[in-house]
Amino acid sequence: MDGFRIPLGSWVATGVDWIKTNLDGLLDVISFVVSFLVDGLTRALLSPHFIVIILIAAFIAWLVRSWQLAIGTIVSFGLIVAMNLWVPAMQTLALVLVAAVIAVLIAVPLGIWSARNATVRAVLKPVLDFMQTMPAFVYLIPAIVFFSIGVVPGLVATVIFALPPGVRLTELGIRGVDSETVEAGQAFGAKPGQILRGIQLPLAMPTILAGVNQVIMLALSMAVIAGMAGADGLGKIVVEAISTINIAKGVEAGLGVVLIAVFLDRVTAALGDLGSNRSSLLGMLARRRTQKRLETAAAEAESTASASAPVTAEAADAKDAADAAEREKASPRRTAVGGGVH
Repeated sequence: MDGFRIPLGSWVATGVDWIKTNLDGLLDVISFVVSFLVDGLTRALLSPHFIVIILIAAFIAWLVRSWQLAIGTIVSFGLIVAMNLWVPAMQTLALVLVAAVIAVLIAVPLGIWSARNATVRAVLKPVLDFMQTMPAFVYLIPAIVFFSIGVVPGLVATVIFALPPGVRLTELGIRGVDSETVEAGQAFGAKPGQILRGIQLPLAMPTILAGVNQVIMLALSMAVIAGMAGADGLGKIVVEAISTINIAKGVEAGLGVVLIAVFLDRVTAALGDLGSNRSSLLGMLARRRTQKRLETAAAEAESTASASAPVTAEAADAKDAADAAEREKASPRRTAVGGGVH
């Protein structure tokens, strides 16, 4: 085996160079769109006063999860402000949200396609295994070659790293729908698209949303690696802390990532079953609507019973009188003995 070597890395490098040379226009478009989305969302998060953003985040937490999470959100985001990390935290949040949206928009259709086509599933499985097991740092090399230093290569590497769980859990959710339910839809003449929209997607939604939750968590875990590619945010501060051995800066930036991760995890996890969160605003409104419907139904039943009660009594009296007359006719009363003799 001496001297025998497969130059696989050289082949990949040649392919990367070919893409850089021949698809430079497409890469410029991707870079412009990604930069526009991330920069626009960052400006949207930083333009209002930080109190406004904190209150909006707390309201979202209360809306879908609980008032306890809302209070925790206020405390957590207040701590980020107190550590003077508000700007990099919002930069990281913008990067994570844009990367998660792009990953979900790719993952969900691929997962549906894979669940409905065995050939696609057989092709995607090794590709997803490769994407999940390849070290995330490796993705930065071609990304930096394609898009130079900045937020774009960090976002591209984040999307690639966070994509697989979204595809897998979407496929799992669609395939996990009860076959008898699907067959019932087919028996009623529903088309494949109608079965997908009306049966499979609603029943698989909790599993799909679990996949969305994992996509967001993996995207946030790539914040530090995106910082190595030059993306602004908490990850860049962590990289600077590593290079200067600054423990204080590293701990504070890492804590900021943790606080954002907890908020996103709790909120996205609650989206899978909004009705089960009794302390959430949506849960309280749903219970109030249910109680109102029950009270309305009880009032209608009571009014119906009270309206029908007199009619029933009259009918019973009439029936008793008719029965008495019938008995009198069938067996008339006899005249008393001696009556009429004087």
